[in-house]
Amino acid sequence: MIPDTLTIARRYCGPPTTGNGGYSAGLLGRYIDGPAQVTLRSPPPLERPLRLARENDKLLLRDGEQLVAEAVPTDFELDVPAAPSFEQAEAAVQRYVGFTERTFPTCFVCGPDREAGDGLRIFPGETGAGVVAAPWVPDASLAAADGVVQPEYVWAALDCPGAFAGERRPPGKAVLLGRFEVELTAPVRFGERCVVIGWPLGKDGRKIYSGTAVFGADGRLCGKARAIWIEVDFPQG
Repeated sequence: MIPDTLTIARRYCGPPTTGNGGYSAGLLGRYIDGPAQVTLRSPPPLERPLRLARENDKLLLRDGEQLVAEAVPTDFELDVPAAPSFEQAEAAVQRYVGFTERTFPTCFVCGPDREAGDGLRIFPGETGAGVVAAPWVPDASLAAADGVVQPEYVWAALDCPGAFAGERRPPGKAVLLGRFEVELTAPVRFGERCVVIGWPLGKDGRKIYSGTAVFGADGRLCGKARAIWIEVDFPQG
């Protein structure tokens, strides 16, 4: 059963006034069996009920008459690079461009202004060979009673590293998530020393393509994702 409404709390913002794309997409993706594709049609608003309904094979999320997002089952192939070690990911944080290019400093996933236990604090930096990586140790607030991190938070973790993969954007430009395909392959547990990576998959005008993956403490692949980002004008704060 799916709920009639979903509300995105302010905690889960990406830009200051709208939901983080990966988290918002994951709220729908958790109701799709197997891999899911979510297309964000408009910025997800915060702190108000959004109507969720199933129409044929789609899940549709609406704000009044405005379509916010749609989700469908999918099947996608993605070659995932080898995971760096947790220590290599920790070292890569020193090269995180978000510390100086403060476009979304309060983002739930990658915002350096968020405190531990509030934001995910995933700060992906270059490791070489075009891959960015970050450590991630999920806290207890993200987990269900059995200690497994809930899927929308894994979707969120898979989001922002893809935005930092590939070439640097010029000042005054940002990317917003347009489409997200995600397959979760193994559970993530709170307190686990995970590694998240992102890598570029190409560019076509304002569309930027990237892949991401999250690995557990034992190196197992816990989830992978392919994203389409849209480059927009967005002056840094």
